[in-house]
Amino acid sequence: MFAYLVRRVIGAIVLLFIVTAVTFSIFFLVPKLGGATSDDLASRYVGKSAGAEQIHETAVRLGFTDPLWVQYGRFMKGLFVGQDYNYGPAVEHCPAPCFGYSFLNQTPVWPDLVARMPVTLSLAVGAAVIWLVSGVGVGVVSALKRGSVMDRSLMSVALAGVSLPIFFTGLLALSIFSYGLGWTAQGGTNPMDASNPLEWAYDLILPWTTLAFLYAAAYARLTRAGMLETMNEDYVRTARAKGLRERNVIVQHGLRSALTPILTIFGLDLGLLLGGAILTETTFSLPGIGQYAVLALQSNDLPKVLGVTLVAAFFIVLANLVVDVLYAVVDPRVRIS
Repeated sequence: MFAYLVRRVIGAIVLLFIVTAVTFSIFFLVPKLGGATSDDLASRYVGKSAGAEQIHETAVRLGFTDPLWVQYGRFMKGLFVGQDYNYGPAVEHCPAPCFGYSFLNQTPVWPDLVARMPVTLSLAVGAAVIWLVSGVGVGVVSALKRGSVMDRSLMSVALAGVSLPIFFTGLLALSIFSYGLGWTAQGGTNPMDASNPLEWAYDLILPWTTLAFLYAAAYARLTRAGMLETMNEDYVRTARAKGLRERNVIVQHGLRSALTPILTIFGLDLGLLLGGAILTETTFSLPGIGQYAVLALQSNDLPKVLGVTLVAAFFIVLANLVVDVLYAVVDPRVRIS
């Protein structure tokens, strides 16, 4: 078990290094392959009235004229010890971990991400709990009631949840439950400003439910398929023949065997959301990392977009590492291999 964990941790570290290299290349190498010059990259960090000579001086100060591997080494060094940016008017220090410096706002990217992280974390974790419990529960019930009216009804709802985009269900839910009935908080509230847990949950209950509806539908269909497959296995029939309670047969033998694919997609889904639930945060105007990325794209603020991309990649790799560890807990065959 220990050797298995060590291999997975080392693999995650190597993968993070590869992800940072590929992400950095996408932002700084691909534009040059498309014909952009170092001066073109530096032009977004100076005023609109800047001349060609001033733009070139800025490109030299920011290191855009250096070889790509030198720029990448400087960026990696900034993640651990910080970095100084000399863009002309002043030398700005970006403390570690330095994910970039926004010259449009004159602020480091990392403190902005940290300030917005609680909103994204609250949204992702809360919705994950709802969709995991409801999706798996609905899938189990549908599998046990296969072919019944309940099964068809639940799967029809699940199909609608998978098909409808979040910006449609979110706006529809806002118009009905917030602006129409007044049961939930309206968009644009910051749940982190709440004075107590109940107020915090009140501000997030509609985003939680709307986001969970999208994911719970997919989990219900996957759980149903897995349960239908495992409940017909020989070891399940053997457990029933031994006289085990039906509840124990379903949970310990049927559901546990069907959890492996669910763990896989759950890790990926949660990792993606922790990197910013862009559509949900934009629909409900939540000041999280997803909304931060949208605003950065609208203002063409490259360092912010790069920082969000790296944070999202980190959470995805971390989620996959946790899933690998859970594999060893759920399935003894993983530990043996």
